[in-house]
Amino acid sequence: MDNVELLSIACMLLILLLAIAFWQFLLCRRQLKQLYSSVSHSRGEPYLLNASLESSPQSLLQVEQMVSQLKQQLHQAGFDKLTGLSNRLSMKQKLASLMPLKQGSLVLLDIYRFRYVNDLFGFSFGDELLKQIANRIEADVHSSSAIARMNEDEFLIYFPDGITEAELDTFIEYLQQPYSVFESPITVRVQVGHLGLERFHGDISTMLRRLDLALKKAKQLDRTIAHYELGDDAVQLREVSIINSLVKALQDGELYMVYQPKQNFQPLGCNQVEALMRWQHKTLGNISPAEFIPLAEYAGMIDLISQWVLDQVVIQQAKWRELGIELQVAVNLSTQDLKNQALIQEIEARLFKYQLPANALSIELTESKLMEDIDGAVLAINRLRSIGVDIAIDDFGTGHSSLAYLKYLPVDEVKIDQAFVEGLETDPQAKHIMDTSIRLAKGLGFKVTVEGVETEVVKQIIVQMGADKIQGDVFAKPLTPAELEVKWPKLSSVIQ
Repeated sequence: MDNVELLSIACMLLILLLAIAFWQFLLCRRQLKQLYSSVSHSRGEPYLLNASLESSPQSLLQVEQMVSQLKQQLHQAGFDKLTGLSNRLSMKQKLASLMPLKQGSLVLLDIYRFRYVNDLFGFSFGDELLKQIANRIEADVHSSSAIARMNEDEFLIYFPDGITEAELDTFIEYLQQPYSVFESPITVRVQVGHLGLERFHGDISTMLRRLDLALKKAKQLDRTIAHYELGDDAVQLREVSIINSLVKALQDGELYMVYQPKQNFQPLGCNQVEALMRWQHKTLGNISPAEFIPLAEYAGMIDLISQWVLDQVVIQQAKWRELGIELQVAVNLSTQDLKNQALIQEIEARLFKYQLPANALSIELTESKLMEDIDGAVLAINRLRSIGVDIAIDDFGTGHSSLAYLKYLPVDEVKIDQAFVEGLETDPQAKHIMDTSIRLAKGLGFKVTVEGVETEVVKQIIVQMGADKIQGDVFAKPLTPAELEVKWPKLSSVIQ
């Protein structure tokens, strides 16, 4: 190979290397343009595709500004816009940075019935009140403490050195002193859940769950302060187990109905029973409706239960009528059921399907729940009565109802709570309260049933006071459908 050939090969290699370098240059330039284009478009600015590489310093400045803005947005995302305190996410991050937390205290503070402030005065008033409460909390706790607004009316405080019962009392007393909001004086009530971290430390989720349990206990027991204690988790685990197994229990037949007869006095006999739910859980045993019904309401499952109960009752009514047993069945419904716009149609459809008259049903509503939304309850009750269903107020006398509202309630019957039966045999004051309650209800045109009557002596006292019916073990205990069918001839007899 001569020199000319070697020179030709060298030139070809050089040209190839230059071509490769130029191709890589074009590729890099295109990637830079794409980067600048995406940056500019994200800022809403037009990007010139043929911008020269000399503009890169300006584009890089834009990137830096975007990064700065992003940092600022991330910072703001960790704070509550209304109060300026940390929010739930930021607080969890702070606690995570301090892990493991084995000393100090966590306090969860709730403003009692704060939503009524918004309902009564408006949201602007409520927002201003929250700001002032937040300011007091910040002013009173040590700067080393961490504070967060967890939701609308709850504040979380971490005290690194802990807080004693006396200090907590003083802190709460300070927060409950009057506020001036838009020149209007207002006081609030505070309820607190406390978790001592030396005994009950753990991961963040566990600590916050235990703190929630402590606050829940304060609310349930109507206390100002409640401390998390060993074993409180078991209560929550039981509640979760009940809620999680409710649907399957309905499908598997663990829940069933029993019926407690009521005794009439004029005429003597029985023409009404109350439908009561029972739950024989596979692992937890007997679960009282007083326990699982509130949980179902809280979990938004009460409609499922109420629909199941109505189905069971009308089916049983149809069977009894075929046997010649004609009586009215009283069904307990939740006030949440009254908000169901399709309730009337659903009841009518069941009655039509099984060829039952409307007065085959009586709906019992708890007085204390009615008082929470009396206007809405009156509308729903009128709709039920319009199709011929009877309405009764359950637990009459325990709901602190206003007489001004009571006289307008379109109901047929009131049931005086069994709490008023206690001491009736020996206590003159108990007798006076019972007698006054019966005369008040009958004076308003209601029929009267007294619950929880266990002895013949108490029964005779109530008869003399003019009650229309009694319900209790002295007449009959809750019966299964088969038991009621066997005892029906005696229960329905005019001679008792």
